[in-house]
Amino acid sequence: QVKLVASGGGSVQAGGSLRLYCVASDYPFSRNYMAWFRLIPGKGREGVAAISAAAGRTYYADSVKGRFTISQDNAKNTVYLQMNSLKPDDTAMYYCAAGLTVTAAQALSPTPYNLWGQGTQVTVSS
Repeated sequence: QVKLVASGGGSVQAGGSLRLYCVASDYPFSRNYMAWFRLIPGKGREGVAAISAAAGRTYYADSVKGRFTISQDNAKNTVYLQMNSLKPDDTAMYYCAAGLTVTAAQALSPTPYNLWGQGTQVTVSS
């Protein structure tokens, strides 16, 4: 059974860094979109970053551009989210997701992603 397992969350002070990991087992990793979303209470789910290895493209929310970097290692079936210069507003539960039929226009929309991992909490204190 395909599973996504996310890890790497934690508590840091503003300005600090964290790296999130998402390991996908038994999944055609390199041919599909992978993404990170976050859920902030009262604000809903936000697409943070997405990557299409096949297209060689990455996508970022405006709120994280220049601070977050998404990457993947196909040999390890792992997607990473490097988060630098963290702000208190980045505090959220972060989820990784995978999609077989995602298009570039939908890269940061949760709708087309059909496989979700469990969340990993990121807390940034001021």
